[in-house]
Amino acid sequence: MDQILTVGRRKTSTARVFLEKGTGSIIVNKKKLEEYFGREVAQMVVKQPLETVEMLDGFNIKATVAGGGSFGQAGAIRLGIARALVKYDENLKPALKKEGFLTRDSRKVERKKVGLVKARKSKQFSKR
Repeated sequence: MDQILTVGRRKTSTARVFLEKGTGSIIVNKKKLEEYFGREVAQMVVKQPLETVEMLDGFNIKATVAGGGSFGQAGAIRLGIARALVKYDENLKPALKKEGFLTRDSRKVERKKVGLVKARKSKQFSKR
């Protein structure tokens, strides 16, 4: 088995994920997962698909991710890993789909509108 390349996206982040057989190391932008994501929650998000199919030690994962914040990037990597696992073994698809890891989260920040303070918040209305 060669490398499997997949792409994951979330908010404005884009992650390219390379999956290959190995010992379970996860490297993001040439740093270990623990170094790149300081927060425990972001690290958990990245590992979720591997925990679901119980293959934490089965693969080496390299990811290059750009854009967005830390949680958007973690979500993008999670989607990339889930897609790579399905490419590796089609039988894992139902378990990953049930957990919602194969669905692209399409929510993005709404743009600010003219005449408003934020996207939907307006200035306080005064009748008199």
